[in-house]
This record gives sequence, structure tokens and C-alpha cells, in this order.
Amino acid sequence: MAVFGESPQPLYLRVYRIVADQIASGVLAGGDRLPAERALCEQLGVSRATVRRALGELADDGLIESSIGRGSFVSSGPLVEPPNALLSLTELGSRRGLVPTARVLSAGVRAATVEESEAFGIAPGAELFVLERLRMLDGVPVAVDASRVPLARAPRLVAVDFATASLYATLTEAGAPPTRAGYTVEALPAAGPEAALLSIETDTPVLVTLTTAYDPADRVVELCRTVYRGDRYRFRATLARRR
Repeated sequence: MAVFGESPQPLYLRVYRIVADQIASGVLAGGDRLPAERALCEQLGVSRATVRRALGELADDGLIESSIGRGSFVSSGPLVEPPNALLSLTELGSRRGLVPTARVLSAGVRAATVEESEAFGIAPGAELFVLERLRMLDGVPVAVDASRVPLARAPRLVAVDFATASLYATLTEAGAPPTRAGYTVEALPAAGPEAALLSIETDTPVLVTLTTAYDPADRVVELCRTVYRGDRYRFRATLARRR
């Protein structure tokens, strides 16, 4: 018997949500084996294709790990970026069933430098909103990020409490949603202040990312530098060989 009522959400996403909620609540812990596909089909009253797609999405988001012949297990590893997807850390954590929070280190408005004005395509001296945060998932430090956004793109940024709010969600509400981004990743030793915030030793390897995010009008809406704990974050990409 199907467990679902009427809903516009696709079936595979509802199956995804059931499993993700069980992981978030602790019903399924790291290393636990999920029921076999056939058992899930019978329990939820859905097709095997639906279950397979849901499991594929869960694996892409790092919630589970699948192995041919062994089945699917709840992941106990670091947070994983889905391949070729632009998601905020808030979205990444929530999709994995983790509670995202932040400590705002600084937030304010200053004038753009010449280099920043060129990057954003704004006038030199135009107002920039600058936000620095310690990002946490379930209370565990994961990253330190520093974002810069032209204030004209979203004037209400100055009134938002980013201890809980998502910057990308706020930009979306303002009509400037990030839709694509240039992204670089580099392994570096942690500097003293960042190491202290992330609860690691100075010079411990960290992953430093630089993001240039664009809105649908192809305007740069955010420049961001993020320092991730190396044991809490993994980046995944899909590469295609050029002919």
C-alpha cells in the first residue's frame, strides 16, 4: 500500500525525503545498511525505478554510499558537493539532514575598490555588503566564508540575521538569484585565525574555494572566499574529455 497522499512533488523526491529524514533523526545512523530496493518498493508502494532514482539522488548528495553486490549504506564521511550543482552550504546541509547555523564574524557596508568595481561591473566606490561567517552543521564548525555583494542587488541584506538566514535565499528573494558560478578549489595550510575558528591546528590542510556567482542577467552577484575543514568537505565534479 502506498504511503503517499496527493502531492505535486515527484515520487522519487518523497522517497528521498523519507530516507533523509530517517538519517537526520538518527533512525538510520552512519554505516547502517538501507533495506534492499525490493523491500523499499514494498514498504513505500512505489516502483523500483522510483526507488533507484531516489537512492541515486541520496548518493549524489553524500547521504548514502552504494556498492554493487553490497547494497546502500548511510554515509559517515564528509559533506559532498553534488556534481555540477550550485548550492549554498545551507542547502547542502539541509539536504543531508543537518541543521545549518552560523556565527556572524562581521557584517557591514563599505565602498568597492577599483578591482571590485571591475569584477562586479559597478561604479568605483559603490556600496558593497561584506559578510564573514563561521559556518556550522549540527553545531560542528565546517567552514569560514567571506562574501561580498553589491548592495544595490539586494538592499535589505543589511537587515537580515545571517546567523540563521541563507545568503543565496536572500538574494533570490531580492530578484538576483545565483544561477551559475565560477569555482576554484585549492589545498592550503590553515592560517592561525581560521584554524582557531575551525577547531583545528594551525597549518592543518584545508580546502580554500573562490566563488564568482552570477544571476540570470549574467551580473556578478557575489564574490566569496570559503575555507573548509579538509575532513568535513569533499568536492565532486563531472569531467568530460574534449574531442
